[in-house]
Order: sequence, then C-alpha cells, then structure tokens
Amino acid sequence: MTHGLNIRIDRSAASTLAEQIRLGVLSAIRSGALAPGAKLPSWRALAAQLGVARGTVKAAYERLADEQVITSTRPGGTRVAEHPGTLRVAPPNGSDDVPELYQHLFVGPAMFQMGVPASDCFPASLFARLRANAARREVAMPAAYPDPRGELELRREIAAHLAIARGVACRPSQIFVTAGFAGALELTLRVLRLEGGAAWMENPGFFQTRRALELAQLVPVDVPVDDDGMDVGYGVETFPNAVLALVTPGQQAPLGGTLSLSRRVALIEWAARTGAWIVEDDYLGELQLRRRAAPALAGLDGHGRVIHIGSFSKTISPTLRLGFIVAPSELTDRFTEAVMCLGSAPGPAVQLATARFMGEGHYMRHLRSMKRVYAARGEALRSNLENKGYQVSIGGLAALVRLGAGVSDVALAKEARTWGLAPEPLSAWFSPASARQPGLLLGIATADEARLPGACDRLHRLIVEFSG
Repeated sequence: MTHGLNIRIDRSAASTLAEQIRLGVLSAIRSGALAPGAKLPSWRALAAQLGVARGTVKAAYERLADEQVITSTRPGGTRVAEHPGTLRVAPPNGSDDVPELYQHLFVGPAMFQMGVPASDCFPASLFARLRANAARREVAMPAAYPDPRGELELRREIAAHLAIARGVACRPSQIFVTAGFAGALELTLRVLRLEGGAAWMENPGFFQTRRALELAQLVPVDVPVDDDGMDVGYGVETFPNAVLALVTPGQQAPLGGTLSLSRRVALIEWAARTGAWIVEDDYLGELQLRRRAAPALAGLDGHGRVIHIGSFSKTISPTLRLGFIVAPSELTDRFTEAVMCLGSAPGPAVQLATARFMGEGHYMRHLRSMKRVYAARGEALRSNLENKGYQVSIGGLAALVRLGAGVSDVALAKEARTWGLAPEPLSAWFSPASARQPGLLLGIATADEARLPGACDRLHRLIVEFSG
C-alpha cells in the first residue's frame, strides 16, 4: 500500500494490468482513501512497487487523465483532480444494478456524451440563487398539496415561451408538468390506453422510446427516415391502421433531419382520418444550429391529434427532471384526472425557480448563447475529424462518423468510455429486426474545444485499432 492506494495485481485475470491499476485508483478515490488534490506516486515508483512495467502504469495514468480523474503537472506531480470526472464506471464483473444497455447514461459528464447540455456555459450561480429562493418559498407555503398538473407560474411561462419560440398556441390548463421526457411519455401512454395497437417508430430512433412503447403493450413498427425526417408515405402505405406515431419532427433523433412541411401535413391528415394520435418529441426544441428552428408540429395541427412533449434536460440540465406535455383540448380532462390520481409533477421549488428563470428573460438569453457555443463546437469537431480523413455529418447536437461494415461500434464505444470518451454506437438506435449501420454519434455540447484535439486523436487511434 502506498499513498492511500491498495492495488492488487492478478496476472491471471482477463482484464489488462493497466486496467487493474486504473480501477484500483478509481476505487481509492470513491472510498475516500484518495481525496481531491491528493498526490499519487509517480508511475515509475508505482511500477516498482507493483512489479509491473513502467509503461503499464503510464498507460493507466493516461486513461485516468483523459477521464479527468487525475491531473499531472511538472512541478506538482500527479494528483487527484479537484472535481474528479468519470467516476461512475460500471464494475467489471457486472455487479451494478443498472442493466448494461443503460449504463452509458451514467458515464458522464464525459467528452462527446450525448443528451446533456454544456454545463461549463450555464449561469449556475444565478440559477442556484433562484432555486434557493424557491426552496424558501416552498418551505413557507401552507401545508397543502401542490397542484399535480404543475405550478401555475411555470405552466404560464411555458405557454408564453411555446407561443413565441415554437409556434404553439395553448392555454396553461393544457400544460402538464412531468418528471422529464420519460415521465411525460409514461403519462401520455397511460391516458391514451392503446394497448395492442401498432405504433410508428422512427428507424433509427431512440431505443428507450421504442422500449417504452413495448412496456406500454404497443407494437412498435419501423418507419425509415431520411433527410426530410420520417417517411410518412411509407408509414401510411405499410402500416395504415397504426394507432400512434411517435416522431421527432424538429430534429430527428439521431440523424438530425427536419420533417418536411409536406410530410407534416400528410402525418396530421393521416391521424385525423384514422383517429390515430401523434406524440411529438420536441427534444431539442429551438436548438437548431444551422438555421431558424421549424415551428413545432403541434402548431400546425388543426384537428387536435398532436400531443406535444418537451423538456428542460437539453437546455438547462437533466438533473432537474423537468418536462411537460401540451395536451389537445379534447384530452385535457383525461390528463387532469390521471395526474390527480397518479401524480406526475416534481416538487414546487424546482418548478418555481425555472419559472423565474424564464420569466426574467434568462432562459432565452441562455438559449441564444448556447446556439453560438454549440455551433462553434460543432464546426471545431467537424474540422478536427475531417483533417483525419473522416466524413462527418452534423445532425441536431450530434456529429455522426460512419464506420466500416465489419467494425463493432458497440465494442468501440465501450472501449472509448474507459478513456473518458462517451460516443454512442449508431447501430443501437436501429430496430433489432432491421439492418444496423455502424457508426459513432459524438455529442457536440460536451465537445470542449480546449480538449478536443487530444480527444479526437484518441478516438482516431481507437477507430484504427478496431478497424484493423
């Protein structure tokens, strides 16, 4: 044992010696044996103590540095980072309670991670002050049950924002605040009660959404996508009797195409003609980097068939667990009864803080700032990768790098996580029954420009290794 480390080397284990050392350091940090700022032995000293090659320890330290767990400077030596990054790494023997399929959600924050905003650009002090004030208000409230539809202040602000930014005219009574997108989708499927029916699902599309439909006892049916979004004509011709269509019309997830106007009209007309429902996942809202964001699909709906779902996960933080539904007038009473009996909304404090953040104009200023930051990061990422010979397409807040047919993007992405990188495999977004195309999806929001060249170099070496 040295410097708070108690690393045992097992040369018969399946994992490499460098990985054993890396996990040993992580374990010491998690347990508190190594506090932030604690000095680690040099890789030469630790190699001598463990009886391994110096290059082995050096490789382990390099991975930890890439993950922002440790830092190394010439005068200060190697130390634990003040705010260690990627510590929630799944144990190697699968003892974590989270299934393997979902573990990537808990990796970060990490370079290229999708689904989270850039925390380094958020006005955290301002929002913390608003939350503290809201928490005091919550404590001082009379001992009464909060409105399960959501705080009226927040529902008013959401309605005003949607009218300006998304072209959706609605009343606060049509808005239901939920625990993120997942809570909104769960509530929607409960209210609609479409068990046994077929549901159009974009292919490729978000695998958790596909699984949610299955858990609600719907039958997802694959509808292909292209640069104009979901191929509505294919859906009408192939699955005309579907009871639901779940779409990401603003920026298709994950390829980024915007549903064309002709397809929007065709989709709404199909739903009105057949009595089907459309769930609009407006997951990126107005965060369109290349041009002005298209209005929401719900703004075009004159038949009351579109249920609009949005959230603050990509614009503020997923830690808020704050989403919302805009229900058609016909369904408002059914949604109200569902939340009265089953509950839905998070606590009042986070809602009131978000309402103030929006009402005082901070939210719109933050969105404008994020668009500039993300556009710059996307171009920097594209430039770095194209200089290495890759063809890169930017869609939404992700850059797509396609891989050769024989490359396992799942295995590559898993290996990348051990280096502090968090790309997502494109193949995981395709239906299991369809042909899967390998590729890597790289989150733009977390592509910090200062660390980008090194991260792209590391990713390039991994791609070469897996392609060889």
